[in-house]
Amino acid sequence: MTERATVEIRPLSYTDLPAVAAIERRAFPTPWSIAMFVLELSKPTGMCVAALRDGELVGYTICSRYDTVWHVMNIAVDPDLRREGIASALLAELYAQAGDDTAQFTLEGAPLQPRRDRALQRDGVRIAGLRRAITRTTARTR
Repeated sequence: MTERATVEIRPLSYTDLPAVAAIERRAFPTPWSIAMFVLELSKPTGMCVAALRDGELVGYTICSRYDTVWHVMNIAVDPDLRREGIASALLAELYAQAGDDTAQFTLEGAPLQPRRDRALQRDGVRIAGLRRAITRTTARTR
């Protein structure tokens, strides 16, 4: 079993974006663009958090508030450092920053990822349901 990482948690900044983009490209098949991160960082009501180990950015999360619910828009950890408690530390920081023990958070993710789902449940997350993806084709056939 991997030892839990000791990480420093701090606000994500614009200067972190090159490292964020590198992790994003390695972590996801359809990564966010730099412009998407800039937009989220510019929102005054959002929470954008970085995780660092030995001074190097190893994970991040972006969270936006919609009415009374916080929505985790993006959370990622360097793929080489997964399963070391970094995502749990990021989520714990979001919960603390919300400043309300009754705050509600949502997170969308690919369905049926048992390892991820077990980790979320260990951190107190209740999986409330699945939402089907809808694909729409705009190409016309003759």
